[in-house]
Parts: sequence; structure tokens; C-alpha cells
Amino acid sequence: MKKYFSYILTLVIWLVGFYVYLPPINIKAEEFWWFLAFMAISGLVINAFRLVSQIDFHNLRYSVANGTKGVKVIVKAAGIFILVYFIGNVISWPVFRAKDYSSLITVENGNFEEDVDEADFSQIPLLDSNSAALIAERKMGTMSDMVSQFEVSEYFSQINYKEKPYRVTPLRYASVIKWLANRSNGIPAYILIDMSTQNAELIKLNDGIKISPSEYFGRDLMRYIRFRYPTAMFRGTYFEIDDEGTPYWICPVMDHTIGLFGGADIKGAVVLNAVTGENVYYDVEDIPQWIDRVYDAELLMEQYDYYGLLSNGYINSLFAQKNCFKTTAGYNYIALHDDVWVYTGVTSVSGDQSNVGFVLMNQRTMETRYYVISGAEENSAMSSAEGKVQHLGYKATFPLLINVGGQPTYFMALKDSSGLVKSYAMLNIEKYQTVAIGDSVNECEKNYRQLMVDSGIVDEAESEMKKESRQITGRIEKMVQTVLDGNSHFYILLEGQSRIFDVPLSDNADIVRYNTGDTVTFSYHENESLNEVTKVEAAQQTVQ
Repeated sequence: MKKYFSYILTLVIWLVGFYVYLPPINIKAEEFWWFLAFMAISGLVINAFRLVSQIDFHNLRYSVANGTKGVKVIVKAAGIFILVYFIGNVISWPVFRAKDYSSLITVENGNFEEDVDEADFSQIPLLDSNSAALIAERKMGTMSDMVSQFEVSEYFSQINYKEKPYRVTPLRYASVIKWLANRSNGIPAYILIDMSTQNAELIKLNDGIKISPSEYFGRDLMRYIRFRYPTAMFRGTYFEIDDEGTPYWICPVMDHTIGLFGGADIKGAVVLNAVTGENVYYDVEDIPQWIDRVYDAELLMEQYDYYGLLSNGYINSLFAQKNCFKTTAGYNYIALHDDVWVYTGVTSVSGDQSNVGFVLMNQRTMETRYYVISGAEENSAMSSAEGKVQHLGYKATFPLLINVGGQPTYFMALKDSSGLVKSYAMLNIEKYQTVAIGDSVNECEKNYRQLMVDSGIVDEAESEMKKESRQITGRIEKMVQTVLDGNSHFYILLEGQSRIFDVPLSDNADIVRYNTGDTVTFSYHENESLNEVTKVEAAQQTVQ
């Protein structure tokens, strides 16, 4: 037994190392090569005395060339390791494979007005991840039965849920002791934040989440999927919910498509039920529709940069730089057609302060659309918006791309030093001197539309026509008259509706003919919470 002790110890160290490090058993994964290096070094250290005893230091050359089996194996293994790793890197270099790198992503030209619908501010995400985290923390602070045992996780995912933008995050155990006390029931809830209304809801589960990154041993998320998919190269893990609100972990599986280590791409994803641990692997073309994130923003931007820089060859990207462009240093998300798309600007490699266009990239399908719209670069737009409120010291969030009146527009929240949203800004991308500020989204939109009319970007008739008009019929439940900026308005609630309808008396004098209980039809523009009525008509039937 003593004779084999060092070998047994080596094997134990390797197994413990694998259990902790969890590398994919895949020669395309650099983590695997680092683990091989760990195995070699730890094996040499543990067996150093045995190996040294096999070397004849009086005739070192002969000993290495014709020595014992252990020395030969180490020398040959080290040589093969270095050779394969070096060749794998060389054949992955963009200098030799520029065409392959530029072909990783397929880019189509898009039409902005056709692809991006007129902004519906009841569907616009008003929160960035930091603001969402603050709201989640406040919501968690109100849950007296959970706050001592659980914390808000850092896993915030932006998703489309029931055709609205949300951020969703699970809870996590507050400490190892809290894990020991609660692990039998699992994590009991997740937090769902409406990105439009900024309301947070804690969703309690009938059965707790048993698989998560805050678990230990076999229920740790990465360990759980590694032992079931030992060769898979996972690129992150994301928390989502399906249409019924069931929590899942989405685990994209990566492949290197150029050489050994180049051309990172997604080939599929493991979809794991966070409660039961049931899991299924889907090829990327078979990913279910409800899943919103398979391609992360950083990977999509990396692939687009290869396309923009290397389409005309590697040498051109270094010197002439003809038709070379790259994404800007930031991104945001927009919801289109029940998918989440990454938005980022595109600028020339010369590093000027303007964009030549922008791209939208689908996080589920990798579909990519390029729009030729020159204008303000995002950081310049943020500075311009901050300049409007410099006396208040507000800081702008990274812009969101929206369509207002057919015009590509940056929309930003302005936050104070504590991270709370205080006002909003809209800036015309092409005419970036046009900046509007408002304390509410509704006010900001009104100011921006009027500013576009005043600046000659659109005429007044076109601006009104572009605003999406909706219609509703109902019985008047409550009417309140008020005065805003010297003008009379009626605030009206309809039965069965939580929204407030704003009827300006100057434009709809007929409203004085109606009383509580009367049935009316409103044509209106939907806004955040106060809907602007443009036309009032009598109606004979009530909406049920």
C-alpha cells in the first residue's frame, strides 16, 4: 500500500480538482488545457521523490533519453501538450482566418420604420439593471418572513413575459447557515419586476428552487449540469420563466468553430427546470420560443466586430481600414415581436463621436439587422442629456432605441446620486441638438414631439398622425375637473379600467354633456398612466 500511496494521493487530488474547477472534457476548451496543466504540475510535485530517484544525475543526457518509463512519459506528454496547444492557437488566429471570422454572423439591412414599431410607452422598459436591483432589494425588505433567510440574487435577466418587458431574478440563501436551515424546501420565490410600471412582485412557488448557483455540492447549478454534460462548454447561465411562470435555468452551449480556440459561437442550450432538475438539450435552431436569451450581448457584439473589421481582410483592418467599422462601447435591450434584441451603435474605427448606423441582434436566433442612420454616438447623447440637467447632477442611463413619430430616438432615464430615476430624456439620433426633458415619460414625449415640430424635423400634422391612436368604450365611473397650465382638463375613470383618461376641455368641449353613468367612446393615445383623449363620442353599449 505504501508503494502506491503517492499514486493514490495524485488521483484523489485530480478528482477533487475536477469537482471544484469543473472543466469541460473538451480539447476546444482552454479550461480543459489549464486543468491538464494542473494535473501535470500536481502529479510532478506529489511524485517528485519517486521521479528524481529514477534519474542518473551523473549521466543526465542518457538518463533523459533512455531512462525509466516515468521520465519518458513525462517528457513525451509535455512535448505533445505544448505542440498541440501551440498549433491549436496558431490555426485560430484571425490573421490566417479573417474570412471565417467575418462570416460568423450574417447581417441584413433593415428598415427602421417597418422593423421598429411606434413606441408604446406602456411597453417600454424604463429601468436598467441597477435600478431594477434597487427595486428588488426594497421589495425583499418588505418580506419579513424571508428577509432574514434569503437575499436578492445577482442573476437579473431581461425577458418578455406575457408580451411585456420584465426583469426576473431568483432569491439566494443569505449564508451557509441559512442554506443548512432551508435547503430541504429550497428557495421559495423569485422576484418579477415590470420594466414599464416599475412594480416588483415576489412570486412564491409551491415547490422551492432546488438547483441554483447558491446551492452546494450536487445541487450547485454548474456542478449539476457538468456531471450530466461533461463535454459541454457552457457560456454563462441565465434565469428565465416560461409562460406559466415556471422557473428555468438556460445554459447556452458554446463551440469554437475556427481552429481549436477561435470563432466562439452557440450551438445549443441546456434548459433546466430549477425546481425539479429535469433538463433537455436543444440545438440552437430548436430553442423554444419562450426562451429569450441564448446569445449574450458580448458574444453578439464580438461577432459583429469581426464582421465589421475583417470583411476586407486582416491587413486592411490594420492599415488602410477601408470600410472598417465596429460597435460602440455599450448596449441595451429592446423587445420586438416577442423576442429580446440587443441594440448597439456602429461607428467607424477612427474613433469619432458619431455613429454611421446601428444594429439589432436577436438573443434567441442571432438574427442581425443593420440600419444606416448616422447621428449621435450613445455616450455623446448621454452627455447631451446630462447637460440639460447639469444643475441637478443627474446621470443618464445607456440609451434605449425607440421609434417616435417615425424618427429614431434615444430614450434615457436620468438618475440622481442614489440611483433613483428622477426624470427622462429623449434625443433625436440624426438631429442630436433636439433634446427633450420631462419629469414623467408622458411629459417627456409631449415635449419631444413639440420640439421636433418646432425644429422642423416633422410637421405638426405628421406628428399627430404618427402617434398611435386607440379606442375604448365604457361607462363613466368617476369624473374630476382640474386645471393644468391654465387649461381645464377632466380626469375620467371608466368602469373596469384602472387607467386614467385625460380629456382637455379646449379640444373636447362636448365632455361637459356627459355625467357619471353615461357611456362614451374615447379615442386616445396610451401613455404611462395618464391617457390623452383626442376625441369623445357618445356610445350605446358598454364594454364588458
